[in-house]
Amino acid sequence: MCGISGIFDMRDVGRINKNIITDMIGKLNHRGPDGADFYQDEQVSLGFARLSIIDLETGMQPIYNEDKSKVLICNGEIFNYLELRQGLIRRGHVFSTNSDVEVIIHLYEEYGKDFIHQLNGQFAFVIYDKNKKSLFCARDHLGIAPFFYTVEEGFFIFASEIKAILEHPIVKRKIDLVGLDQILTFPGVIAPRTFFENIWSLENGHFIEIKDSRLRKVEYWDLIYPKIGEIEYIQSEDYYIGKLDDLLTKSVEYRLMSDVPLAFYVSGGLDSSIIASKINTINPAIKHSFSIAFTDKSISESNYQQMMAKHIQSKHTEALFSPTDISTRLFQAIRHSESALKETYNTASLVLSEAVKKNRIKVVLSGEGADELFAGYVGYRFDRMRNQSNTTSDSHEENRLRSCLWGDESFIYEKQYHKFEAIKRELYSQEINEMYDEINCLNHPVINKERIRNVDLVHKRSYVDYKLRLPEHLLADHGDRMCFANSVEGRYPFLDKNIVDFVRFIPPNLKLKMFEEKYILKQIAKKGVPNEIIKRPKYTFVAPGSPDLLRQDVAFIHDLLSYDTIKKQGIFNPDTIEKLKKQYLQPDFKLNLPYDIDMLIVPLTLGVFLEEFKMAGLH
Repeated sequence: MCGISGIFDMRDVGRINKNIITDMIGKLNHRGPDGADFYQDEQVSLGFARLSIIDLETGMQPIYNEDKSKVLICNGEIFNYLELRQGLIRRGHVFSTNSDVEVIIHLYEEYGKDFIHQLNGQFAFVIYDKNKKSLFCARDHLGIAPFFYTVEEGFFIFASEIKAILEHPIVKRKIDLVGLDQILTFPGVIAPRTFFENIWSLENGHFIEIKDSRLRKVEYWDLIYPKIGEIEYIQSEDYYIGKLDDLLTKSVEYRLMSDVPLAFYVSGGLDSSIIASKINTINPAIKHSFSIAFTDKSISESNYQQMMAKHIQSKHTEALFSPTDISTRLFQAIRHSESALKETYNTASLVLSEAVKKNRIKVVLSGEGADELFAGYVGYRFDRMRNQSNTTSDSHEENRLRSCLWGDESFIYEKQYHKFEAIKRELYSQEINEMYDEINCLNHPVINKERIRNVDLVHKRSYVDYKLRLPEHLLADHGDRMCFANSVEGRYPFLDKNIVDFVRFIPPNLKLKMFEEKYILKQIAKKGVPNEIIKRPKYTFVAPGSPDLLRQDVAFIHDLLSYDTIKKQGIFNPDTIEKLKKQYLQPDFKLNLPYDIDMLIVPLTLGVFLEEFKMAGLH
């Protein structure tokens, strides 16, 4: 994967400044340190920064069709490109490179925009059609590759990261306060919002067409689970296990395609261990594995990481992480995340990708997506417990909020939102409280409630997890941005399109069997993962929080959380911040992460964000 950026004059009146794209693509050098190239005419300016992985010699972009009437830039990988390429050659198409992404432009010629359903990969691309004077932009099914955009003064401005968009002089820098409230309330910002007002993230499974000055956004894919009673689960358990095992093997094979060395993460949990085992079976020559270990033994999984590495005899690198690593890397983490954060573990992810880069490796496989697809979080078990006890004791207002959010007043996601509103109001400044109804993210829809109406409870939570947790958080600020900060591409076998399509029709009781999460994955794991890892309880990846940072007595942390700084920013209540600091500095105080909410980490990282992006605060 690489970095792309561009400017499209929707009015087509020859207003393209051809110098701006150079500054924009320069901000993406970490995504593509191996070279840059451009296409420009009177209506469009396209830039590409390359991280060479497949077709090292001729794979530079932009890429053109045979008569050069269409231009492509793509950040991503098309894993089924060899099959697609053969079919296109039989239809008479002529390829100019051996790149995987060149199939995109020929598929577009052959099938129009419907070709997107044939792709299996992680991608964000733009096709400029010179004859039609149109732009076609798309983001992959699961949202692995990022795509940000804004429309200002008739210009469509886009990039793989927001920092490139900000290089355009007409783009304004302002915090999206609803996005801030989403970070406090949900796992992270939810597309199409970003942390910047009027800069949008193209949702996963969507494309944009621009023609004749009109922009049209279309959803082409979603994780749609069957309604209760819509299908019969007539196959045997062995069928589902065997089919999923075959699909997962194929997915790993796809993601081992590379002309440069690859590696894999070993977290000590089930998901990454399955991937490591598959890699060891498919290609034992791929030996590099990496993990993060904490000096705080209470949150470290080092023993299980070492166990898996020894089991497959990998060449293992363990990156040791201490609380001081958070303060030294916090600015870097925020710069690449492009938002405030509600946890510090992005700094640990930075250390991990740093270790990969130091070993001259460009591609790493990881286990993201399994928790959301196979009932891996504790919430799935809590749902079942509540469902069996059939008790409800929540307030009328809480039920109303749940009904508005999910279309189901009995569905509890993460917290009691009505109670949490009181906590947020105490945290916010008086001026924010005066506009609270406007910026309150609970007043802004985050999902299509019809998608989870009358579906199994396991599938309901899976859909909400996928929408709220996966594309813009785990795959974005925690995944893509922290990998590419060190010029490393992440690949995610569990998020293969064929696997996800099959998962929709696996019986829910094979994902959560009684109270055992990820049951079907555990059956697959028995062939290649130590039993101690299969049977261990789910362990959430956490890093030290703001109490540890406060105790380090670091000057910039005290400055960013000082009464005067908080008051000047105008977003949070300085008196509340002072009370929290006093509480967090008590000798016996400890947050039980991730279940306790670290209320100081968002104000702290917001302060870092404002400094990094040269913004003043509310005004």
